[in-house]
Amino acid sequence: MVMSGRDRPTLENVAQRAGVSRATASRVVNGSTSVAPHIRDKVLNAVDALGYVPNQAARSLVTQRTDSIALVASETTSRVFSDDPFFAAVIRGVSLELEAADKQLVLMMVGPSGPSHDRVERYATGGHVDGAIIFSMHGADPLPERLSRAGVPVVCNGRLLTQSQVPYVDVDNEDAARAAVHHLLDTGRRRVATIAGPQDMSAGIDRLKGYRSAMQDASRRSIVAVGDFTRQSGALAMSQLLADDPQLDAVFAASDAMADGALRALRQNGRRVPDDVAVVGFDDMEFARDTEPPLTTVRQPITDIGRTVARQVLRMAAGEQIEPVLLLPTELIKRESA
Repeated sequence: MVMSGRDRPTLENVAQRAGVSRATASRVVNGSTSVAPHIRDKVLNAVDALGYVPNQAARSLVTQRTDSIALVASETTSRVFSDDPFFAAVIRGVSLELEAADKQLVLMMVGPSGPSHDRVERYATGGHVDGAIIFSMHGADPLPERLSRAGVPVVCNGRLLTQSQVPYVDVDNEDAARAAVHHLLDTGRRRVATIAGPQDMSAGIDRLKGYRSAMQDASRRSIVAVGDFTRQSGALAMSQLLADDPQLDAVFAASDAMADGALRALRQNGRRVPDDVAVVGFDDMEFARDTEPPLTTVRQPITDIGRTVARQVLRMAAGEQIEPVLLLPTELIKRESA
């Protein structure tokens, strides 16, 4: 049965049941540590027994906390909620960690315009959230630094392209890409191309650096096309590479989605994988095991990255000092495509 407003237990009911004053009950409900443990237990037992739900607005006034964290995506809505599984994995990781901490997630989209950044800054600095996570940044995005200077706890998913001191969580994209390309070279491939990611994003820049470094180590010429981390761009880039260099025998794609697009383009062009062209991706998304053939790829722990970013911003919001840079490990997963 749904209780009416008149039937719902009040803070006075909780205090009466626990045998304490209303002020003491209020301190316990609002998370104060100044109440003796045995009194705190009596109040919490009363809360559970009565099914009392604290008034969130009043609680925020007392604690100066909103129990909400903003997840700010520097992307269009259509991109984040498309079939690109990367965004879903990041959001899943952040959500899991915030749910475990009994916090709410507020998803915000920010475009490249100044007014869009102003809107997010006003919201984050207006006491609506306790901190912000920013991911999928493009170029020298000023938003992380603006929020940090305004006193908002901020952690980024991905290396920043500025000299900002805002903390971030990432993987070593350059080293992981270098290892992937060395794998292709070590298996006898001689004309190795890459489908690089966007060159206004740190992941795209760093993975291209890793590719170029491995090719330089082997005294080989770089063969580069650029995509935008989507399947369609991977297919278009692969077709372009084949037209420019029909003899290429391997490709490193900077995301699994682009690698999947490359596999489709190779089939359409009559190339066998891996007999004619070997393919390596990056991410190890769930679908990588089900491509034709199954995709060799760099595994990065995307969901764990989301959880770690959320954990870091919660620590900052609690006043803790955190590591400025956290790099999580990657692993080359070898399957039939290379």
